[in-house]
Amino acid sequence: MGKIICAGLGPGDPDLISVRADRAIRSARHVAYFRKAGRPGQARRIVDGMLASGADEHPMEYPVTTELPFDSPAYNNLLAAFYDDWAHRLAALAAHEDIVVLCEGDPFFYGSFMHLYVRLRDSAAIEVIPGIPGMAGCWNATGQPVTWGDDVLCVLMGTLSEADLTRHMQGADALVVMKTGRNLPKIRRALARAGRLDSAWLIERGTMPGQRVARLAEIEDRDCPYFAIVMVHGQGRRPIRLAGAAE
Repeated sequence: MGKIICAGLGPGDPDLISVRADRAIRSARHVAYFRKAGRPGQARRIVDGMLASGADEHPMEYPVTTELPFDSPAYNNLLAAFYDDWAHRLAALAAHEDIVVLCEGDPFFYGSFMHLYVRLRDSAAIEVIPGIPGMAGCWNATGQPVTWGDDVLCVLMGTLSEADLTRHMQGADALVVMKTGRNLPKIRRALARAGRLDSAWLIERGTMPGQRVARLAEIEDRDCPYFAIVMVHGQGRRPIRLAGAAE
């Protein structure tokens, strides 16, 4: 009997894959990865040149991405059927030998693998290899700490309503907004309402080829890549004691 091994790939740079994940990927006889239909897939791009000769590849193509509203019944039904199908396929493969499933970032941090995991955990042997979250690669790309002292970091999805985004942005010290893309104009408006726009950064393709780091206020409203994060750095609510200062 085999097992399903989910390898977290980190933020995008192959050099930031963990040693443990690297070993699993290079020795795998079966490799599965998510991708949009007609695209090679980001996970597959990251491991290009790492797969063993003759390894069987199993691209898991999403039936829908942005064509339908993410909260519509049709969207949820299509994706549920997709995850059901692939959970069945992976379990059938793992009944005989190991299969490695690739996942960008960390599998348990908004990763698509979570939807397979909850379907498989009671019926198959599963190993999850952690990965560096994409947002960590992005805040390092800015060259400054994202949090200081007692700062509260809030991670938001750009798919939230503008009112919800604004409310959370007003209550946190540091911000990370994921799932930007076509949500960027709404995110910008929420940041402006919260008084945080002038401190916001947009990081596109963090740690990957074509990386771009820019002030959000200086970028025109337009669709941005899926692999983009909006970030506001914390400033530190608790003063840092200077070295040698009197107690």
